[in-house]
This record gives sequence, structure tokens and C-alpha cells, in this order.
Amino acid sequence: MTKKRLVGVFDSGVGGLTVVKEILAKIQGIDIVYFGDTARAPYGNRSKEELIEFGQQSISFLINQGAEIIVVACNTSSANALPALYKRFDLPLIGTIEAGASLAIKMTVNGKIGMIGTERTVLSNAFGQAIDEALAKGVYPEKREARDALLDGNLQVSLVKAQACPLFVPLVEAGLAGSVEAEEIAKNYLLSLKEAGVDTIILGCTHYPYLNPITKKIMGSGVRLADPALEMVDKLKLALEQLEKNESDKVSIPREDCREIENSLNTEVGCFENSRDLNQVTYYVSGDPGLFCRVGNSLMENSINLKDIIQQDLSAK
Repeated sequence: MTKKRLVGVFDSGVGGLTVVKEILAKIQGIDIVYFGDTARAPYGNRSKEELIEFGQQSISFLINQGAEIIVVACNTSSANALPALYKRFDLPLIGTIEAGASLAIKMTVNGKIGMIGTERTVLSNAFGQAIDEALAKGVYPEKREARDALLDGNLQVSLVKAQACPLFVPLVEAGLAGSVEAEEIAKNYLLSLKEAGVDTIILGCTHYPYLNPITKKIMGSGVRLADPALEMVDKLKLALEQLEKNESDKVSIPREDCREIENSLNTEVGCFENSRDLNQVTYYVSGDPGLFCRVGNSLMENSINLKDIIQQDLSAK
């Protein structure tokens, strides 16, 4: 990269950290500024108008921090607000819906896909539409031997069941993802998916990977969990490459000149492929920093320091 990029990520709470974790694992040489709207979580019962307003506030805040690309790490926002947000902001916005649909299509073997999400995401049918659109465009995984043997290559893929799980986000935000209560609630939510015979479940909320151990226990090892974060990282890589291309088209500095600048400053200057500083993450939350730190560190291997979390109330702006 020609310079270290700043990527903005926002979510209703700690859920977006599941995306941040994937980004940190697979992309180097970037910084991340994260906003968790914990004071107004959960988003699942919010109106479309509220979600658009919250999205505008979050994206504007992240842009003011210097973000050049925005990752909308909230399925509810992606499903209900992202089309409007595309029209309001002139920078790359990466959502969860297309990523989750694409991944589920690649993962399913029997063609029966399920989805768990907030009530608002389920009502939007965004994942069902995205799956249909992807298949219509020919975005289909290469045939696998298991598929050819089972269905002679003529696999019919569809979203057969979408299940709202409104209590999952509050459980995760309260740090109760591994509790007995969470398992009992999950059994009730997931029963309809088991009865539908799905072999792949889209995690239609970035909070839900916190519940993966329970979900896998209930659904069994034969069911695959499609986490949109995996595909979102690939989309982010493409967006970063496009930024680089756009800038290189405007200004082209000979590599020799970069070397001279580097030597004169006695440091690396980002023109080089080996300019890979460790990724830095800055955290902002609208609610309690202590709770965000405690719950977030259950996923982030205690890499979040309470003193580094900044409380920021966007509703007052």
C-alpha cells in the first residue's frame, strides 16, 4: 500500500468485533476505528427510519475520524438502511447481506439454507433476495464431488427458513452468551431450522458468532455456520486495492524516488510492499465502556484495554 489506510467499522454493540477479528487476522497495514452504538442497542426492533438515522450518524462520525472505507458490521443496518446510505455517502460501504448470501451458497450441500437474525432483518427478507439475485447472476460455487453424487449436479438452492432470535443480542451484550439460559433460548429458536432440514445457517447478526458453541451443539456437526465476516474481508481487500489503484492513477512516484525519501527520513514510507505496521484499533462506544471491554475481550483474547475505549454519544450531535 502507498500509505496506511484507516477503515471504519460500526455496529449496534460488540457484535461488529467478530468482523474486526477477521480483518485483523487477514489484512495487515491498516488501522481500524470502531464505533459500537451500545447505548441504543439492540437495533432489531428499530424502525427503518431510525436505522437510517443511526447509520448516517455513525458513518459521519467515522469519516470525521479519517475513515476511507466503512464496514457496516450490522446485519439489521445492512438489510434496512444500507440502500439509503449508499446514496448519502461517496465512499466505499461494505455490508453483510451479499457477503452472507454468497458464502451460504458456497457452503450448502443439500441446497437448504437457514438464517437467524433480528426481527427487523428477518422481516426485510434481504438474505433471501440476495441469494436469489446471486443465483440469477450465476454466482454459484463450483461443483463438488459430494454434490454431483447426491444430486447429479442439479442442486436447487434457496433460503428455506429464516428465524428471528430477538433475545440473542441482549444475551451477548450482557455477557451471557455461554449461559444455561442462552442454551435454552437457542434450543427454542433453532428447532424450526432443524425441522426444515437446513445444512447451512447464515449468521444474520454479527453478535451471533459469540453463540457458535451453543449453536453447533444444538444443530450438530453436519450443519455449517455461514459467518458473513469471512466474505466481507475479501470485499474489504478489493476496496483497499481499488483505493490504491485510484491514487496511483493520479500520482505515480518512481520506486527510486520512494527509496530516496525513505533513506532521507531513515524510516519506511509506505511506498513499499514491506511497509506493514501492526494494525491499530481505536474503540468508541455510546454506552458503558466497561461492559463493552468485558464482553468484547471474551472474543478478542483480552486485547482491548478499558482505558483506550472512548465514550461517544452520537445522539446528542
